[in-house]
Amino acid sequence: MASSDSDSQLKIVHGDAGYILEDVPHFTDYILNLPTYPNPLRSNPAYSVAKQYFVHMDDTVPQKVVVHKNSLRGVHFRRAGPRQKVYFRSDDVHACIVTCGGLCPGLNTVIREIVCGLSYMYGVNKVLGIDGGYRGFYSKNTINLTPKVVNDIHKRGGTILGTSRGGHDTGKIVDSIQDRGINQVYIIGGDGTQRGAAVIYEEVRRRGLKVAIAGIPKTIDNDIPVIDKSFGFDTAVEEAQRAINAAHVESESIENGIGVVKLMGRYSGFIAMYATLASRDVDCCLIPESPFYLEGKGGLFEFIEKRLKENGHMVIVIAEGAGQNLLTESMQAMDQKDASGNKLLQDVGLWISHKIKDHFARKDKIAINLKYIDPTYMIRAIPSNASDNVYCTLLAQSAVHGAMAGYSGFTVGLVNGRHTYIPFNRITERQNKVVITDRMWARLLSSTNQPSFLSPKDLDEAKKAEQPPSELIEGSNCNDIGEAGEKENNFPHLLHGDNFKEEQQSENHADNSIRQ
Repeated sequence: MASSDSDSQLKIVHGDAGYILEDVPHFTDYILNLPTYPNPLRSNPAYSVAKQYFVHMDDTVPQKVVVHKNSLRGVHFRRAGPRQKVYFRSDDVHACIVTCGGLCPGLNTVIREIVCGLSYMYGVNKVLGIDGGYRGFYSKNTINLTPKVVNDIHKRGGTILGTSRGGHDTGKIVDSIQDRGINQVYIIGGDGTQRGAAVIYEEVRRRGLKVAIAGIPKTIDNDIPVIDKSFGFDTAVEEAQRAINAAHVESESIENGIGVVKLMGRYSGFIAMYATLASRDVDCCLIPESPFYLEGKGGLFEFIEKRLKENGHMVIVIAEGAGQNLLTESMQAMDQKDASGNKLLQDVGLWISHKIKDHFARKDKIAINLKYIDPTYMIRAIPSNASDNVYCTLLAQSAVHGAMAGYSGFTVGLVNGRHTYIPFNRITERQNKVVITDRMWARLLSSTNQPSFLSPKDLDEAKKAEQPPSELIEGSNCNDIGEAGEKENNFPHLLHGDNFKEEQQSENHADNSIRQ
């Protein structure tokens, strides 16, 4: 028999065979005798053809899908999607949307699909956009959002709502929510933003308000844990190819040409790693998780000399957070932080370019021509590609379904190809990083044919360290998958209609009335 143990943000349900559900809060946890209403989707002609659209209340998604025959069932998350009963009348919903932190491809798509999802699926016509991030709740005007207003915004980069870092004042924000009569809040942002959303939820709950707080995680670096990947990542990797290709053309067109490309990745090197694997023109990839050194045997300079002698040119991709420990001249500046609490990093791309030039200037036998390219803000500012547009749509719709069903204090995310509701604390507890002892990093090293730059001591420490798994690659989800059986990211899996076919035998068919 399942046992449950609950707290304002952490609800743990235990079941048989080591089953653990890390559930998300619900209105009924702190508000008694709430009325429920039939889901408007029952009479929505768009869904009349869906055979099994509603999610069963017991549906959960495992965090780990590769197991041994004697493995425990492990941690699960509540499956996202529409429920048969909702906790809001459509006319009573007054929603708002806010975007916080840095820019990322797909922000406008998420905004658009929240507005259209509320309107087209649930008949909601009162949606506000909060201007300028968290501080916009109490210091700026709002924007009325309708399907007509947001119709074409997915074709633009950035966010039509504006954004900012910091400015979080919980009391003022919740006062504004209460004063405006808002009862659904959709918060789009990274780990700092989601931590702020968790605090807002706590205050809303303390006041006993029937207000759903739903998060949509956003980080171009893909450094949010648990979820398979974050929206905008595919677009960033694709756009990074343009910069890498330019560096390759420049370096190949002149004797001893070196192209250096700096990509996003403050603490996690996913963009640099995947852009390198996708390009096949990169000779060396440097990321924050893998230390390197410049001078001496086995160092970066030695490898550059070797590759120039072999090919006559080379391309280096470096993540913005790589090699920060080597910038000893600027260590004092590393103590400074931005409004979001992130360390202000030195420009490692510019620094390493100067170091390479200085090194070869001292060696009369090799004259190099180096070109440095930093496409960071060009990548952040573009619209999302087709893959990310589909992903953003499903994230937005999952958030809307969750809020209408009375869930709160949650963020939406893709876990093993299924959309889920995840407690805020799981999203903010750590950062997702490339595991350099994983096979994916080994694949990159074999692709570029570069050395690891790790000393035997560094390698031993990396193997012994309990590094968090990489959700996007194997990590805890896929460590035992064979080369021929790797997980595919196939977006048709994400569509609700396909997801329900295997569960039909175990679910009731009360929702057949949707077609009546």
